[in-house]
Amino acid sequence: MWAVLEINVLLLVYLMLLYSFFSSAVSTSLYSSSCQLQGQFHLNGMHKAGDVVIGGIFQIHFFSVFPDMSFTSEPQQPTCHGFDILGFRQAQTMAFAIDEINRNSNLLPNVTLGYILYDNCLKLGIGFRAAMSLVSGQEQQFILDETCVGTPPVIGIVGDSSSTRSIAISSVIGLYRVPMVSYFATCSCLSDRQKFPSFFRTIPSDAFQVRAMIQILNHFGWTWAGLLVSDDDYGLHAARSFQSDLAQSGGGCLAYFEILPWGSDQAELRKIVEVMKKSTARVVIVFAHESHMINLMEEVVRQNVTGLQWMASEAWTAASVLQTPDLMPYLAGTLGIAIRRGEIPGLREFLLQIRPDLHHNNSYGNSIVKLFWEYTFQCKFTPPPAGWVKAGGALCTGQEDLKDAKTEFLDVLNLRSEYNVYKAVYALAYALDDMLQCTPGRGPFSGHSCGNLIGLEPWQLVYYLQKVNFITPFGDQVSFDENGDALPIYDIMNWLWLPDGIIQVQNVGEVKKLAFKGEKLTIYEEKIFWNFETKKPPFSVCSESCPPGTRMARRKGEPVCCFDCIPCSDGKISNESDSMECTTCPEDFWSSPQHDHCVPKKTEFLSYHEPLGIGLMVASLLGTCMCAVVLGIFIYHRRTPVVRANNSELSFQLLLSLKLCFLCSLLFIGRPRLWTCQLRHAAFGISFVLSISCILVKTMVVLAVFKASKPGGGANLKWFGVLQQRGTVIVLTSIQAAICTAWIVSASPVPHKNTQYHNDKIVYECIVGSTVGFAVLLGYIGLLAILSFLIAFIARNLPDSFNEAKLITFSMLIFCAVWVAFVPAYISSPGKYADAVEVFAILASSFGLLGALFGPKCYIILLRPERNTKKAIMGRNIQSQ
Repeated sequence: MWAVLEINVLLLVYLMLLYSFFSSAVSTSLYSSSCQLQGQFHLNGMHKAGDVVIGGIFQIHFFSVFPDMSFTSEPQQPTCHGFDILGFRQAQTMAFAIDEINRNSNLLPNVTLGYILYDNCLKLGIGFRAAMSLVSGQEQQFILDETCVGTPPVIGIVGDSSSTRSIAISSVIGLYRVPMVSYFATCSCLSDRQKFPSFFRTIPSDAFQVRAMIQILNHFGWTWAGLLVSDDDYGLHAARSFQSDLAQSGGGCLAYFEILPWGSDQAELRKIVEVMKKSTARVVIVFAHESHMINLMEEVVRQNVTGLQWMASEAWTAASVLQTPDLMPYLAGTLGIAIRRGEIPGLREFLLQIRPDLHHNNSYGNSIVKLFWEYTFQCKFTPPPAGWVKAGGALCTGQEDLKDAKTEFLDVLNLRSEYNVYKAVYALAYALDDMLQCTPGRGPFSGHSCGNLIGLEPWQLVYYLQKVNFITPFGDQVSFDENGDALPIYDIMNWLWLPDGIIQVQNVGEVKKLAFKGEKLTIYEEKIFWNFETKKPPFSVCSESCPPGTRMARRKGEPVCCFDCIPCSDGKISNESDSMECTTCPEDFWSSPQHDHCVPKKTEFLSYHEPLGIGLMVASLLGTCMCAVVLGIFIYHRRTPVVRANNSELSFQLLLSLKLCFLCSLLFIGRPRLWTCQLRHAAFGISFVLSISCILVKTMVVLAVFKASKPGGGANLKWFGVLQQRGTVIVLTSIQAAICTAWIVSASPVPHKNTQYHNDKIVYECIVGSTVGFAVLLGYIGLLAILSFLIAFIARNLPDSFNEAKLITFSMLIFCAVWVAFVPAYISSPGKYADAVEVFAILASSFGLLGALFGPKCYIILLRPERNTKKAIMGRNIQSQ
């Protein structure tokens, strides 16, 4: 918030200064052909003359002091102190790159590059002063030509190192389309081309850094982490991107989100560390500068919070100030995103050539070199400060050897920000080279014109900078997308704590974006040092993954990563971890006992392979065989009185129909198919009607013969001749055949997979199709059976010579009893048991008819042959007469 407020105030002040400058220039031009600066900023800097000049803004001092502004006298210039040797190395890297380009005959031939480098002293106000000085110049007075055009003071700026300063500077110079290539500003907000039309950078945007962090989290399965950010543009924009991308990826949740305060606010820091201590999250992600981390780690040490896996943003991954023995018990094993390391051949030799100019103490840039020399060798140039010599301080001679200095200034094996500076300078050089190679008449500008050094406009260079594409000596491709962002690449670093106490920051992987293949993460896990007893990655989840067969049930009021695992219900499965829903199995499948996959449902029908089916089949075949045996007996003894006295032809027909009744029961056993479903009830209905018809005709014949034996009754026999008997059987059977035909044609029985009886089983059955047709079929059989029973019941008391009626009465009584009991049993029996009930009824009624009608006769034929005579059959009647 304060950073944004400071930017707004500065913008207002400097816009007023620019207005004052231009209005003064206009008024002055009415009287003179020259313009004069209204004021000049006193800035630390270095310069080198050239045909074209590139500007640079670097952090060469850590601190600054601004004088009080009473506005009663001219304000004093701010002063800087606290030498930053790495910032100075960045500035020298830019000087080296320009020197290397000038020596390259293939790049910008016949053009000499120069530079102007300024120190921002790590302060927004000073950085803004430096940018304004670069784009407007520092000359006290300059002469305007007739057209008021000419080469600008600088064609572009390399810098700034801070997102906040880059936002402020680019907001103003972007109005004039002055290109600015930052080597360290990572805020994703700077990718907004509407607000920052001429801003470029060689360091990846925080948006990519955030995605890289999330990829690392996903790689190790860390779905539960804390997020700490600094209270500035860098931290707040990173937090916003992180929360958004994490939600979109669905790869995890934040256990807490805290903003680190500026300075050492002990109360706020204590509260943040207590949150970290109480949380179950083992991973802590920090987007902040090293100054914030120093204050935070003091409180972490005070509360002794160990067992955390730290993830560092590029702002503090390589911070040596945190790599101390006191902090290693807490920070060892830190994984961090670091700027891509590069190699710059010849840079070390260039740095070794730096020497202070003892004869030009006030020359432009020499003061910074002297400060570097004094910082490196801990000495002072003459005249030294008062008391320096008395205190034992050394005097600088300017002849000291940099090779003997114990400083990281010459450590060129770990160049990161310097590598980005190097790429930024070359990007501007390649853009300028492309512009100068333009063929007149084929240029990209209005009228197919080309840019040139004499009338160079900054926006022309922006056009070519957008199209830059080159390969560095280190092998990295440099180009910018439509937002001015370079192809992103980061190194993944790990803080290694060796047993002897030595601390190393080692490279354990990289994450980069390829031109046409998306993002790629590479991690060498075997190289990573884990600061845990297990020496393995920590486990950081709010809830463990749900095993297959369960689903996630989110806990109310908690992040989505916190959930309970609920077993799937029967018929549903979950074969993936962390599934939100259980999937219903297809109709023919059922869930496994573990509910992790679908298995085919067991099929159930009256099978030939189960005991019940085998028993019914055996009974059916037994009844068929018995009918065949009885038929054989009757055929063999067809001339005996017992066979002849009971209408042998109808007896043969009855035996054949009973045989069909036994055989039709086999159609109810086995997997139902269309033809078996259609045939089983038709065969059952017709065969039983044929049997009952034979019995009915036989009963009627018995009754007619008895009546014919009485006076005047002989006329009745003419209606019961052989042809009439056959015709009656055929007609009665044909009616049933017609009923079956109409039933099958109108609503045919079909096989059906019934899942209503059992959830985990499929019951194969034949649905009747038309309940009315089935009822008519059974009703017709019942009608004939009842009619036969009534007639036989009437004839039950006939003389013994006609005792067939008693047998028929008993057989019909059995038949009716079986089928009356069948109806409720059939209706209440599910699945295959309904078929079993029907088969049992068929067999029971068939055995009843066979035993009741033919059992006594076979007994006489086989066991009492002395009674199988006409005299024996007619004996009683003769005696009674």
